[in-house]
Amino acid sequence: MTYQTGQQSYQVLKNIDLTVHKGDVQLLMGPSGSGKTTLLSILAGLLTPTSGRVCLLGQEITKMSRHQLAKFRLQNIGFIFQGFNLFPALTAAENIEVALNMKGIKGKAAKHEAQVLLEQVGLAPQAKLHPRDLSGGQKQRVAIARALSGNPRIVMADEPTAALDSHSGHTVIELLRRLAKEGGCTVLM
Repeated sequence: MTYQTGQQSYQVLKNIDLTVHKGDVQLLMGPSGSGKTTLLSILAGLLTPTSGRVCLLGQEITKMSRHQLAKFRLQNIGFIFQGFNLFPALTAAENIEVALNMKGIKGKAAKHEAQVLLEQVGLAPQAKLHPRDLSGGQKQRVAIARALSGNPRIVMADEPTAALDSHSGHTVIELLRRLAKEGGCTVLM
């Protein structure tokens, strides 16, 4: 992957060959600016590589149209963003319900699944709270619950502990490991 700024080109990712198996929890490690977020964004189909190909779940996503790629992501990938990306006007439960609605799960079924997901991440009592009323760790757990909505086969987490204290960070990592083991999804972070 190459970035162009002005007259200068920067090669960010070079000769990457990555195989991850179902149920794996893989940590991408490297110094700041080494391309971890870029790699996750390419693997999730959020960025298009300048060369090479990306195959996920047996499909070459680099050959998909924008519409096919959006549908593929919606059906198969949960993404946990570094900055949570929660809707401030919605409650914790509603933030999850929106994702479920996009996946075709609506009404009572969406409310029920949102509640189950919040229970899994230990936030059932906070279901009706807005992001402004939640701690950083709680916001991250809502983001995790949202990423797990609809049972994605792959969860990608971009520095899920960056904004958290060490205790909350450890809790989030253990939660992702447990959910991957129990749910059979693959986690890349």
